[in-house]
Amino acid sequence: MIYERPNYMGHQYFMRRGEYPDYQRWMGFSNCVRSCRMIPMYRGSYRLRIYEKPDFGGHMMEFMDDCPCVSDRFHHRHVYSCNVMNGYWIFYEYPNYRGRQYFLKPGEYRRYRDWSATGATIGSFRRVTDF
Repeated sequence: MIYERPNYMGHQYFMRRGEYPDYQRWMGFSNCVRSCRMIPMYRGSYRLRIYEKPDFGGHMMEFMDDCPCVSDRFHHRHVYSCNVMNGYWIFYEYPNYRGRQYFLKPGEYRRYRDWSATGATIGSFRRVTDF
């Protein structure tokens, strides 16, 4: 993952092995990279629960696979909290894996700010599988 600001803050971008001659190739908002981190290899099962309200409240749905359109499956476009039980995931702001990206590792995220989002709108998400 690369980050626009120091200390893993700002816009996040998941980078697969390859060449990126300019920031637009990774769908970047700017050409500024101030920090980065490796995502550890993971070969187990994937499990994620998303909730329509903070602190794991309201409607809940569990996923074990990618979701190209959250509103089609979850019937909500807002995800206020989530619990990543297994694997690494990337949330995207818009459907079909577009827009701002948010990297989530196993743990509890009681509010969308816990995964560094500025809002609760999640359009899609996918498992981090192939490096």
